[in-house]
Amino acid sequence: MIVYGDHAERACPAERIEQIAAELRQIEAMPAGIARHGALVAAFVALARIAQGIADAHFQEVGADGGSPAEADLLASLVELAHAIMASWHGGFAVVSLPKPACPARLPDAVELRRPEGHAFYAVYPEAYALAAARLVLKAPPRVIGIRSIGTGLAAMVAAMLGAPPPLTVRPISHPFRRRIEMASEIAAALPAEDCHYVVVDEGPGLSGSSFAAVAGFLEARNVPRDRIAFLPSHGGNPGAQASNAVRRRWAEAQRPVVEMDELIPPARLAAWVSSLVGPLVAPPEDISGGAWRRHVFTDERDWPAVDPYRERRKFLVRTAKGRWLARFAGIGEGAYKLERARTLHAAGLVPEVRGLVHGFLVERWEEARPLDPAATDAIGAVAHYLGLRTRLLPSPVTEGATLPALFEMAECNIRVGLGEREALRFAARHAPDAALAARAIPVATDNRCDMQEWLHLPDGRILKADALDHDMGHDLVGPQDPAWDVAGAAAEFDLEDERLALLVALLDRIAPRPIDLALLGFFRPCYLAFRLGAARLAAGTLANWPAEAMRNEASAERYAQRLARLLACP
Repeated sequence: MIVYGDHAERACPAERIEQIAAELRQIEAMPAGIARHGALVAAFVALARIAQGIADAHFQEVGADGGSPAEADLLASLVELAHAIMASWHGGFAVVSLPKPACPARLPDAVELRRPEGHAFYAVYPEAYALAAARLVLKAPPRVIGIRSIGTGLAAMVAAMLGAPPPLTVRPISHPFRRRIEMASEIAAALPAEDCHYVVVDEGPGLSGSSFAAVAGFLEARNVPRDRIAFLPSHGGNPGAQASNAVRRRWAEAQRPVVEMDELIPPARLAAWVSSLVGPLVAPPEDISGGAWRRHVFTDERDWPAVDPYRERRKFLVRTAKGRWLARFAGIGEGAYKLERARTLHAAGLVPEVRGLVHGFLVERWEEARPLDPAATDAIGAVAHYLGLRTRLLPSPVTEGATLPALFEMAECNIRVGLGEREALRFAARHAPDAALAARAIPVATDNRCDMQEWLHLPDGRILKADALDHDMGHDLVGPQDPAWDVAGAAAEFDLEDERLALLVALLDRIAPRPIDLALLGFFRPCYLAFRLGAARLAAGTLANWPAEAMRNEASAERYAQRLARLLACP
């Protein structure tokens, strides 16, 4: 099944560095506190992305890692910023002096910036890596190697904590489960085999652990002893099902201290942060991640929708004397524009009230509501009202989404796996997109999550949309699409056919800036169902330790498969 993907953006590095320098000047003037610290970390993450983009551009030019003077300058700046971040952290978020980032003389006109997934989705905090590095037992002076993308900034945090030189960064290449390193010969020759303890930094390990293993193998091939190679991962688990026995043994032997989010931000610390926005809490924050939020929405567990606990954002329910609030992880370095989105949508009466942003967590009001009944008389009108206004209010996506050919490839693959070769051929014969259709698609910041449980029916009759801020920038293939994608999503989730779907389109056409393109809608409908079928199947396959959740995902996959088969059977 094809489900996941990364969305990069093109940017001018000189302009971005100037922007970050301006942000740092503004941060200098901020008062002490968690807001200042969070802004500092966000600037650090932004600068790390520039260093990553420059390093990747250099790799594309010369075919090997290392040797870029511009990357070296920025890595040195990142280490200086990392010192300031940890001084702020250990000093109770006191005001600390901030360095000015380097602006190298020779920069590419544009580079591709990859999203650091851990910072964006999985609550991987830079401070945690610095604290984990302090637990290492080193046998020699440290040398830090970061694995791009996210390892660029994380390695700088580790180098700052260990007093090491600015790190070296690499991007392992080749098959995802059998990575290898290509490093410039002069850089590789300068790496000492003795009198040095290497610290390899990255998120993960993932399914195979091959990125960490590739760096370790590269060093061992240059006679670095195994006990002089340590790993700094984002979690304490082992590599996944695709890891070889050799990788598993190597992982088990290595030093690999971890400070995960729950240790870095215990309930008392999170409570203090959130209370700065909503006032004193009357109880500790309640972790409602991994689908636990359903206990507060549904009276019967049999009505629970399927979730993918491993990919769900961290979220906490907090209680004050004046009501309940939701603190949801929205991303480090990304929260500011999500906060702006939330305020824009709330001002239009579309989403719950948002109170603010605190170091990666967006805090919004927890509405006492029931899920929307799809048969309710006002359901289709509410969906049309939301989608139409959203298109008006958020016309410009932040990143690029999948092209129509990429969506077609995904759908054909998922249909073949989920429904069989005959249905895949039927889909391909009817829906292969041509250049003319692709040219008609005008991407916007689509919602991308029209599931029925996402619509909140309040006691006063209002209907609001939950979790409406960032699914167009999720860790999946889709990304921003033409507004017809959300219509396809609503049709699938509310099981709209014929008259009811025509009514949704007609209502939406009165509100949206332009009419829904029916040809694009015809293409998107099977693609959406195939995407959700694939996501549910993949989730079910990873939930051996969550049998009830695996069954829910299998049931969800079957529902999408039936609706997809019915749609493909239509003449």
